[in-house]
Amino acid sequence: MAAAGGERPDLEPGPELAIEESEPEPESEPEPEPALAAELAARRSAEARRLVLSPRRLSGPLPAGLSQWFPALEVLDVSGTGLTEMGTELLSLPCLHTLLAKNNRLGGSRSLPKGLEQAPLSRSLRVLNLSGNRFSEVPPALLQLRGLRSLSLGGNRLHGIPPDIQELHSLEFLYLGGNFITAIPPELAKLPSLRYLVLCDNKIQSIPPQLAQLHSLRSLSLHNNLLTYLPREILNLVHLDELSLRGNPLVVRFVRDLTYNPPSLQELAGRTIKTRNVPYTPSDLPESLVRYLSLASNCPNPKCGGVYFDSCVRQIKFVDFCGKYRLPLMHYLCSPECSSPFSSASQSSTSQSESDSEDEASVAAHRMQKVLLG
Repeated sequence: MAAAGGERPDLEPGPELAIEESEPEPESEPEPEPALAAELAARRSAEARRLVLSPRRLSGPLPAGLSQWFPALEVLDVSGTGLTEMGTELLSLPCLHTLLAKNNRLGGSRSLPKGLEQAPLSRSLRVLNLSGNRFSEVPPALLQLRGLRSLSLGGNRLHGIPPDIQELHSLEFLYLGGNFITAIPPELAKLPSLRYLVLCDNKIQSIPPQLAQLHSLRSLSLHNNLLTYLPREILNLVHLDELSLRGNPLVVRFVRDLTYNPPSLQELAGRTIKTRNVPYTPSDLPESLVRYLSLASNCPNPKCGGVYFDSCVRQIKFVDFCGKYRLPLMHYLCSPECSSPFSSASQSSTSQSESDSEDEASVAAHRMQKVLLG
């Protein structure tokens, strides 16, 4: 898993030359820009690949002239400098592929320079770390950085994930932990290269089943959220090695909050037709009813043999993984009679349908090498 700051060393290229500034006193005042600019100009280098300005305190944006003094710059670290805006100088660094700007005061409308999506940086930048700032939303300009492989926005003030996140087709690592996110958009599943997804320490209540389409995903961090169950489609994440769930209310008592709406007369009639194999042809029924009958879903309880349409019982089944952990997966049954009593579930007794679910899950159990529940 990634460190708390959201960096992945394997995605950050190694520097050829580091230019680091001396560390100031803990309570030092922001350094005047002319003094810093003069020092950087004196240390200019056409060969330098890496520049670390932290832990200096900057009073304004990046010094003008930075791209002239360090034209070959590939890695820029301005973490902990107190920056409130990056400035237009950032647009003049054509070789930059790693930008680390953690623990600053970025988040305002001027935090990122205008024209970012048209600059060479939009194609060269591969690693961007903006964790520990003040962003309340993902800046739209970031979604135009199509070459990004690693994006970290942990520890900000985000309340959601924009659907346009799907535009970052090259993304392999996404760190959004420590925010106020309540929902995951299905569009997140359209990131074909995503391998590490960190959504811990948020307010997420459910996981969209579409997330199972992330076939490259190897690590999924969901700890310290508000999850009460997982969609059974998560078993389709064939490359998932690590799933972190600790700190979620994954307990049976939340099953009591699930309600059951009795089937309508239309559904009762449809169930009778399907379960008793009543013959019919498209000419016997209106087209809408023929289409309705085609939408029947089979009850997963092997002792039932029933079907359902719109009315079903949602039930959480705890299935065994690796012989040690039990994951709560959502099941849909045709009626309350097909579910286990809550009291039995709380005492860890196993119904026939639960046994079948566990057998089904055991087929995929080897895919989960590490499940962290607590």
